[in-house]
Amino acid sequence: MRVVDSHYHWYPRAHFETLAALADYPRAVRDGDGYKYYFNNGRSYVPLPAVWFDLDAGLAASDAVGHDVTVVATTGVLAGMLDQAPLATAVDLAADYNEKLAAAQRDHPGRFFGTAAVPLGDTAEAVSLLDHAVTELGLIGVNLPPVTSGGESIDAARLEPFYDRVEELGIPLIVHPTDLVFDEILAGYETGIQRSLGRLIDSSVTILRLIYSGIMERHPALKVMHTHGGGVLPYQAGRIDKNARIKGLPELPSTYLRRTYVDTVCPQELTVRTAVEFYGADHVMYGTDYPCWAPKAAVGVINDVGLSERDTARVLRDNAAGLLGIGDRLPELVEG
Repeated sequence: MRVVDSHYHWYPRAHFETLAALADYPRAVRDGDGYKYYFNNGRSYVPLPAVWFDLDAGLAASDAVGHDVTVVATTGVLAGMLDQAPLATAVDLAADYNEKLAAAQRDHPGRFFGTAAVPLGDTAEAVSLLDHAVTELGLIGVNLPPVTSGGESIDAARLEPFYDRVEELGIPLIVHPTDLVFDEILAGYETGIQRSLGRLIDSSVTILRLIYSGIMERHPALKVMHTHGGGVLPYQAGRIDKNARIKGLPELPSTYLRRTYVDTVCPQELTVRTAVEFYGADHVMYGTDYPCWAPKAAVGVINDVGLSERDTARVLRDNAAGLLGIGDRLPELVEG
């Protein structure tokens, strides 16, 4: 059976060589066979060992679960960091990243799909980059950071044309945690607090901004992917509804929450089961967070939940294939 890993990480080494040549932040610094990616004016960095840049090894590790796997690569924690660069630099770097993801997608048809990096510092540039990435390069989603240039929020009114175009294109917004907002606040303990909790708060706040601002209400066809089982949101949905006093929002926040899709990158049976119960088995998608988590362990957690055969197929393949519009590009489905 072919499955779709909706939450997978791979970075083109050539793109990071470009980042390593930059004089200003954000920039990469070589660290053995990998890199450290510095941001927040050099005060913070993300370590990226060599495994993040080896696509062949990543695909082999994915298939070791006993299924044939199609992977969907996202910008992950690096989403939005380009907005810390001057606009012209950010646009050039995003275009370079998108071109290299598209090349990998062409080289691995049906096996690898890429999603776009789009800096949001200028709305017209963002829409132009988005159009190029999707309509010309064929990328299948766009990554949404928590903030734009200068710390402006993603629910800024000027970004309405961007969301209009995302909805028109029918691609999902991918909301993955970053270290842009809470990294320094939650520093210490070898980043354990930030990585375990801060990142989940980061992505959850982004989702709530999409809801509270009315973006999801004004764009009923907008597709939204939220990583890590929906962060902290499904577990506090009742509190969120109780406290919601949002003028002009006709539905409770939980109504919009249930429109989003979440993955299974939440390493315990209870969390995956809660995600299935809250969002529905048709809104939960297999994800591994590779190389941050082992694919075998990710499949094992889903098996432990004890879903029906039909719901297991939904979670492992069908939901992601439908949401991302790649069902007719998966080898076995085409042949079948």
